[in-house]
Amino acid sequence: MQAPDTFDAPVGQAEWMQEGLRRILAPNPSPMTYRGTNTYLIGERDIAVVDPGPDSAAHLQAILNALEPGQRISHILVTHAHLDHSPLARRLSEVTDAPVLAYGDHLAGRSAVMTQLAADGMAGGGEGVDATFRPDQTLADGEVITGDGWQLQALWTPGHFGNHLSFAFGQAILTGDLVMGWASSLVSPPDGDLTDFMRSCEQLRQRPAEVYHAGHGAPIEAPHARLDWLLSHRRSRESQILAALDGQGADVSSLTREIYTDTPAALLPAAERNVFAHLVDLYGKNTVSCEGAMSFKARFSLR
Repeated sequence: MQAPDTFDAPVGQAEWMQEGLRRILAPNPSPMTYRGTNTYLIGERDIAVVDPGPDSAAHLQAILNALEPGQRISHILVTHAHLDHSPLARRLSEVTDAPVLAYGDHLAGRSAVMTQLAADGMAGGGEGVDATFRPDQTLADGEVITGDGWQLQALWTPGHFGNHLSFAFGQAILTGDLVMGWASSLVSPPDGDLTDFMRSCEQLRQRPAEVYHAGHGAPIEAPHARLDWLLSHRRSRESQILAALDGQGADVSSLTREIYTDTPAALLPAAERNVFAHLVDLYGKNTVSCEGAMSFKARFSLR
């Protein structure tokens, strides 16, 4: 795994990652985005832009400045509708006349259980949903997008977000925020679904790949090993939750404080959402039960 402090790409400059693929780092570093959002440019004449990024005039200009003589932007693809990935798509489309392609709007791909949680009043944890996002064209799982000298395959990989797509490009996969090297992916209901996350990781594990290019951070040079770590990490957390529930019921808050003993108080709300994501998954597998409607305040017990 790439150590986080070794990734220090220049902001706003197009760098070659491999033949036919360049990366531009957006100027939006934060605890959630690491050094910033990675925007990818694919092709050598007709250019596909993957994840234009946040609504930043400076980043828009950096993307346009990366175009060489004879190049034009022909496609704009978005992995998912978070504010650090999708908002600039519309402005870039207006400037270039290129269509915006994605799985759907911010509600597309949301599972039935997450839809119900949202209907019951559960809001997201402040991760920044782009509720105004609307693609010009929707992409189905497995759909192939072709341009001048390049080909991408859209892979529906929900989990971090319901409308999340990854894009296969030869022996590389652009994994958005599903798989990153610097941190485990955030899974926060009702926008994130741990059941979907585990399934998406397991499905990616079956695909040959030499490298993953993530939405944040450095390329992942050992992609299957990283997937194995992510799956193991989640299963280990599940075991901790089940052990804490053994012989007694508990709510999300008490479980979080028992498991995340070394976590600063400011980070406990994010940890609570992670615990809740696991409890929803365990409930779906008929491993735990809850008293009343499923919520942060509900009391969960082993079945």
